[in-house]
Amino acid sequence: MSKASIDLNSDMGEGFGPWKIGDGVDEDIIALISSANIATGFHAGDPNIMNRTVLMAREHGVGIGAHPGFRDLVGFGRRYMKESAEALVNDMVYQLGALREFARLHGMRLQHFKPHGALYMLAASDETLSRRLVQTLQALEPTLYLYCMENSVTCQVAREMGQPVVREFYADRDYDASGSIVFTRYTKALDPRQVAAKVLRACTEGRVRTVEGQDIPIDFDSVCIHSDTPGALALVQATRAALQAAGIRIMPPSAA
Repeated sequence: MSKASIDLNSDMGEGFGPWKIGDGVDEDIIALISSANIATGFHAGDPNIMNRTVLMAREHGVGIGAHPGFRDLVGFGRRYMKESAEALVNDMVYQLGALREFARLHGMRLQHFKPHGALYMLAASDETLSRRLVQTLQALEPTLYLYCMENSVTCQVAREMGQPVVREFYADRDYDASGSIVFTRYTKALDPRQVAAKVLRACTEGRVRTVEGQDIPIDFDSVCIHSDTPGALALVQATRAALQAAGIRIMPPSAA
């Protein structure tokens, strides 16, 4: 059954000082999406970039979320780092607080929370980390949507504990037979038409082709396109156009 509406999210603010990650077109991408995952300083981002990105989101009516990562600027948060669940959640609280203050400064509220990169994938399979994260979110921001994959431990724990979740579909990542994305540190340029067709099929048929060549069922509430994927703007443009042509509205989960 085709979806009537879908959230379209992308990672924003992933630079540092004068350096930009990817094509550096946040200003163009943010006008086309409904939710922005804003880097909070550990894998990318800094106070000036966070402030500027919050303002851009407010201008375009885009929902904002904290996007905390491993303390890994050099590796862009895509290297696994051995640390206790307590320490990792404390790092995430620190990053959440930083973005929440910039949101408050500009009269906005955080809509969601989404760990970045290797931290996202670690939580997806680590019950201790996921449970401690959800417990902490419920103490601080119990209404925040937690972005995660449907088949992840994070999603299972959040549902069990009553934290609202937004299940993601990754337009610019491959899937394996388990329904998980194939984690990669580097992504090559993709064909915008193929990416748009993949997303549209997932939204209308609820299926995706895996790297093993199988079609598997998939369900989700939001489509993610990473802004650091080469040619990200063209991917977002093509995907948005395909969804709108099919009559699927693009809106944040808070408005659905």
